[in-house]
Amino acid sequence: MGKFGMGQPIRRVEDERFLKGFGKYTDDIKLSDQVYLVVHRSPYAHAKIKSIDLSQAKQTDGVLGVFINKDLEEAGFLCIPHDIVPTGMDGNEVNVPKRPILAQDKVRYVGEPIAIVVAKTLNIGKDASELIDIDFEELMPFPNMDTTNSVESEPIFKEINNNQLVHWSMGNKDETDKIFSNASKVVSINLINNRIAPTALEPRAVISEYDKLSDSYTLRTGSQGSHKLKEWITGKNGKKAANIEPDKLRVICPDVGGGFGMKNFLFNETLLTLFASKAIGKPVKWKADRAESFLNDTHGRDQINFAELALSENGKFEGLRVSSKGNVGAYVSQFGAMIPTMAGCGMLCGCYKIKSAYVDVKVLITNTTPLDAYRGAGRPESAYIIERLVDKAADELKIDRAEIRKLNFIGPEEFPFETALGMKYDSGEYEKILSLATERANWDTFLERRKESESRGMLRGIGLSYYIEACGGGPTEFKTISIKENGKVTISSGSQNNGQGHETAFAQIAADTLGIEMEEIEVVMGDTQTIKAGIGTGGSRALAAGGSATLTTCQKLITKGKDVAATLLQSSEDKITFENGFYEIKDTGSKVSLQDVAKATYDKKIFSENIEEGLETSSEQVMNAQTFPNGCHICEIEIDPETGAISFVNYLIEDDIGRILNPLMLEGQILGGGCTRNWASFI
Repeated sequence: MGKFGMGQPIRRVEDERFLKGFGKYTDDIKLSDQVYLVVHRSPYAHAKIKSIDLSQAKQTDGVLGVFINKDLEEAGFLCIPHDIVPTGMDGNEVNVPKRPILAQDKVRYVGEPIAIVVAKTLNIGKDASELIDIDFEELMPFPNMDTTNSVESEPIFKEINNNQLVHWSMGNKDETDKIFSNASKVVSINLINNRIAPTALEPRAVISEYDKLSDSYTLRTGSQGSHKLKEWITGKNGKKAANIEPDKLRVICPDVGGGFGMKNFLFNETLLTLFASKAIGKPVKWKADRAESFLNDTHGRDQINFAELALSENGKFEGLRVSSKGNVGAYVSQFGAMIPTMAGCGMLCGCYKIKSAYVDVKVLITNTTPLDAYRGAGRPESAYIIERLVDKAADELKIDRAEIRKLNFIGPEEFPFETALGMKYDSGEYEKILSLATERANWDTFLERRKESESRGMLRGIGLSYYIEACGGGPTEFKTISIKENGKVTISSGSQNNGQGHETAFAQIAADTLGIEMEEIEVVMGDTQTIKAGIGTGGSRALAAGGSATLTTCQKLITKGKDVAATLLQSSEDKITFENGFYEIKDTGSKVSLQDVAKATYDKKIFSENIEEGLETSSEQVMNAQTFPNGCHICEIEIDPETGAISFVNYLIEDDIGRILNPLMLEGQILGGGCTRNWASFI
């Protein structure tokens, strides 16, 4: 299987249909008799809703219904639940305020949904939405984490004191404070990691339909995890969004045009279309325009950090202290409170030997769009903090930025290594990777190039960052693989492709393991009715979890087929080996293909009627540990001081990513995503 085996630069199989326009995204789906939902949103960041007049909107020709939150609650649509919220420093569970599907009594951010219009056409719905008359009493907003309460101001939530949701910590405070009190040198830095609004190529869209005869719903939407979405809607750990039984909801994810974490979550509009499909009795579609996406898609980052590094006289790192404020916005999204705390803070030590560390985080509510996981979910924020701090230490101690890193890197002989914040790294050659990068970048001769630029009236700078990433997040992943009478292989995947190339990656693993051409393999994703289970895509886990599950399931399938192969070859199982798609008796050379074994199970002349037809097996990949890819980014730029124009002279990346499944896909992912995340600062 050299042509399609692991390690081969195979072009992505899904790209042909995308490039030819045969991709099928949510907005490409048009159901018979479908109608359209329009959301009426808040123009205020913080205001009381004194009254709502829906009469003119309801009287508009072509309008099928106009609804507010009271209508939803009466129909059993309750709220948008949160998922993971860390306990505070006092050990008590956090009192998380309820997030209504439509604003009730009060709005808490610009763009918050207040009412919906369902109409025969989108334009009718938009026109009717403008006729909704709402009387607001505007309140003082808390637009950022530094806004404080005053006597006149009304809190965002009465049950949240000073807008602080939770005060959380990690590490050993006493030991870290002791190291700082005795340190030869302390370097500190203030950093703002600004809010980011994800902009996926495909805006969010939803189509919901209700079947009155079976009292069941079908939801179609571009999500990063169909099973997770269903779980949040129908219930988990006593929290659910709607009174819908799990067997009454089918979630289908068609092609997904980008997600970056944002499409992992349960949004207002998903529940609104489900409600409206039953209330109206027709399929209901909603699609965001770019303004709606900007206002209501979960944002990312938004942290204020103060970080300190304690050093010895010779520049060795001894202690790390970080004090952060993390914004979750007006409501707690599913993982919103986890991102500035549990998701990334463990990575604050980076690749460095630091004796002790302590992190203190205040998670705050503000009158802004809710935040959640985006592009690394807390880990890029941590990389930014530690790398900027290391650069500051190098500057103040007059040590070359590459050399101070080498001085403090964890050595290859020290693995496995547990950091001061409890992360257990399995391996790494950080100094080697950094040396390769600086050699390629001609790091040592930069000052010569700077002088040459200055002679032309230009400015030149160079930036370096060494990152380490925690991948393989999430507890488990699931795969089912089957071979039917036609010999085709079907991989049912709990992971959901949203641009990364899952169809190619999983098929490539299966082709290599089963010895079957990739053209004979189909990867099926995103349907809770046909796929048994799945966590979805997020946490950089598709290959670590989904790929491993694919490999394990293929191996189980081969083992399962041995019994049938033994019958066909008239041999015992212990004499049969499997290689390159064939079961073979080594002594005689007799062999039969895996596909023919699956086909033979349908032959009642050979096997009795009670034998299982075809070959099928499932696996659950349990993630007991994470993986830690790492690498160095170096960027050199030239600036025209007259115009401010920036020229990128050189950008290079040296990565240690482990075994490469597909070099072509790897290059696309590194160049398409990695360059935006990991470099720190310039001199």
